[in-house]
Amino acid sequence: MIHRLASLALAPIAIAAPAAAAPVAITVNGPTGAPLAGAVVTIEVPGRAAPTPRGSYMVEQRDIQFQPRVLIVPVGAAVGFPNRDKVRHHVYSFSKPKKFDIRLHGREEARTVVLDKPGVVALGCNIHDAMSGFVFVTATPFAAQANAAGRVTWSDVPAGQAVMRVWHPSIRAPGNTLSRPVAVGAAGYATMVTIGR
Repeated sequence: MIHRLASLALAPIAIAAPAAAAPVAITVNGPTGAPLAGAVVTIEVPGRAAPTPRGSYMVEQRDIQFQPRVLIVPVGAAVGFPNRDKVRHHVYSFSKPKKFDIRLHGREEARTVVLDKPGVVALGCNIHDAMSGFVFVTATPFAAQANAAGRVTWSDVPAGQAVMRVWHPSIRAPGNTLSRPVAVGAAGYATMVTIGR
């Protein structure tokens, strides 16, 4: 079964905004029409500087799971992988943006990995095959996960041409990603994306 972007409708937003910064709202639905919570949506604006890493970023191993399952970080972020379980874990990634191997480490031990290239870094554990997670490394400041209603919003996207990307592990497309050019008007931009059958 191949998933595709089945509908991409443009609806103007009624909120007035300066031409330099416009509101953008994206709603992502799955093939049944239900909201696709957890999808990562990005808006890539030409010439916009990459965000600077700020604060700490962590993917915990807790209750034999990666928490959060999906973490969005800017390029260059140092991500910690602390073990909060009583058992040992062996975290790894074979992903193109960053390959790494954090060998066996026990409770409250942490290792840090710098993620210096954009892309999706899939996580696994050599001890617990059911564990899976993702670090979404982005070079755009406009990157967010869809909420329970499948919605992502920004208030300050520069007006002009941009590229919208939607990523989710269930999307059957190269890189689990669908991309479309978008034109953000001075009054804003809104669309509903339905991941097709």
